[in-house]
Amino acid sequence: MQIFVDADACPVKEEAAKVAARHSLVIHYVSNSHMRLPFGDNVKRVVVAEGADAADNWIAEQCAAGDIVVTADIPLASRAIKKSAKAISHAGKPFTQDSIGMALAMRDLMAQLRETGEVRGNNPVFTPKDRSNFLQGLENAVQLAKRSGT
Repeated sequence: MQIFVDADACPVKEEAAKVAARHSLVIHYVSNSHMRLPFGDNVKRVVVAEGADAADNWIAEQCAAGDIVVTADIPLASRAIKKSAKAISHAGKPFTQDSIGMALAMRDLMAQLRETGEVRGNNPVFTPKDRSNFLQGLENAVQLAKRSGT
């Protein structure tokens, strides 16, 4: 089991590193540019070529059944789930086979509403509660993966 973090614009890099270290898991931070990341023997830094989906494509190609993908990108979460990996948002919400279809539909609807000016693209503020929820969600994902043997 490994953890893959879609590191561009990820607000929980440190928290993910703590969970990975606690469970002695390799964690891959994947981004389009060099950035400040946590250190550790289990930390792997991957800088991919610039491009709209280069980091997502690398993660989708490398992750496997039983791995965990940390991302806010719903299409990437869907690709991970199709490979039997677990996917979790930055706020700790797991993406599942049952929920991913609705998440993709809502993403498409919101994109259309932003394009037509019906709604603005303001993202909610990331709170300390979101960090706490992420830590618990990632811990739950690791424990579930260990129990299921994948």
